[in-house]
Amino acid sequence: MTGFRYLKAYSPKTEGQVHYETEQQPDPTPICYRFLIRHIMNCEVCQLKELDVEYFEIREVLQCILHTIFFHRALGLVRPKDIDLQLFEITYVQCGDAELEKKVDEKIDQFIDKVEKHPNKKNQICLSFFEVKNKQATWFTHKVEHLYWEQWYININVAQHPKPISGKSHHSKLVLDPGESASEERNARRATLESSLHEVLFQIIKFVNEKKDHIPPIPNMEGVSFPYEITISRFSVRDGHV
Repeated sequence: MTGFRYLKAYSPKTEGQVHYETEQQPDPTPICYRFLIRHIMNCEVCQLKELDVEYFEIREVLQCILHTIFFHRALGLVRPKDIDLQLFEITYVQCGDAELEKKVDEKIDQFIDKVEKHPNKKNQICLSFFEVKNKQATWFTHKVEHLYWEQWYININVAQHPKPISGKSHHSKLVLDPGESASEERNARRATLESSLHEVLFQIIKFVNEKKDHIPPIPNMEGVSFPYEITISRFSVRDGHV
């Protein structure tokens, strides 16, 4: 596949050497997770461009975005793995960590399940990185405190399938070809989504190149990622680190 290969040029070792322009995205108020107690100190927030996707495109789109973020926030040495998308002319890079890939897929499964149960709604995934601080336990607090230093909001609008169009008009002998018309419409929509996904990837790269001062010292732990959690709209399941 002759994909849109650019992530190698923006690996952590060379991320400050490339300059480009992207459209500044609006910063809408993120979804509020009221039941989470968040300690945010010097936390940078990136609201990614909203994407209109069809149901069967959700998995590839989210894998591409989430793994791109993880790759650029990886700890130490990674084993980069090129991934060619099946639906788009895009190639991205994963960290090459099986455990991280498993956790990402589990979250995507949860997201897809939520979309099935609550159609016709916009959806959001938040990937948060945090520091783990130990504190003295009391009657009202836990021993471990999470200090959030970066949050990525992925905004997805899942399109609904239209009802099939009749192949013949009651007022004309003209026979329509809904299959051909639908195919052209889908190809145009797919091209638009591919372009928008390119913009999101550039937005990620621009953010990681410009926002560095808030990153905490590398923790003394195993794995390829800082401690993180992935939150799906109003439903949150916390991950540790991998």
